Amino acid sequence: MNEQMFVDALSEKGIVLSAEQQDQFRRYHHILVDWNERMNLTAITEKESVYLKHFYDSITAAFSVDLSRTLSVVDIGAGAGFPSIPLKICFPHLDVTIVDSLNKRITFLNALAEELNLTGVSFYHDRAEQFARKPEHREQYDLAISRAVARLPVLAELCVPLVKQGGQFVAMKGAGAAEEVTSAKKAYKLLGVELIEQVDFSLPIEESERSILIANKVKKTPKTYPRKPGTPNKQPIE
Repeated sequence: MNEQMFVDALSEKGIVLSAEQQDQFRRYHHILVDWNERMNLTAITEKESVYLKHFYDSITAAFSVDLSRTLSVVDIGAGAGFPSIPLKICFPHLDVTIVDSLNKRITFLNALAEELNLTGVSFYHDRAEQFARKPEHREQYDLAISRAVARLPVLAELCVPLVKQGGQFVAMKGAGAAEEVTSAKKAYKLLGVELIEQVDFSLPIEESERSILIANKVKKTPKTYPRKPGTPNKQPIE
């Protein structure tokens, strides 16, 4: 997917990028490649692949979730900024918080935000399990989103405690989403969310499977969750 195809594909979905936003994506790719030579941020660096598999793929969440209003968004395990930084570029009014357990990624994200002149972004070097237990963050966000971080029962335990009642938890998944949804039913119920929509589609050009899983936070998460670091992954709620 070249730059023009990217711009056109988003325009077809009602997301019209300004010249400045197009330049931000251009610089994002350049900075990503530059930093990737010094630290392992992504295996995907070829321009057309980055535009498709990182930028466009990240923005697909906006095709199903209303991001037109001001929202506080927390992204767990964003790595090199996906999906929340591409979403932030498209929707500058979003207030974005990224949590990642590797400090080198946080260093990259701080540099990226400065280079792209992004405001309303915060980056935290922390384990999601610890971050979600801090009163200033617990159940404070309108939307928790994550892409390709962990299986759904695990991901729900890391993300849902950060979502306020009435907010949403959005998981971006590849092939096998239906099986993950089944395995996460117990976790969703226990943590206080209800799956309201599963949007299945294929990524353009390569036709790989994608699913956007949208859940509403209907009740407060029990104080015992998330459990201590490492436990959700070792002993998922299933």
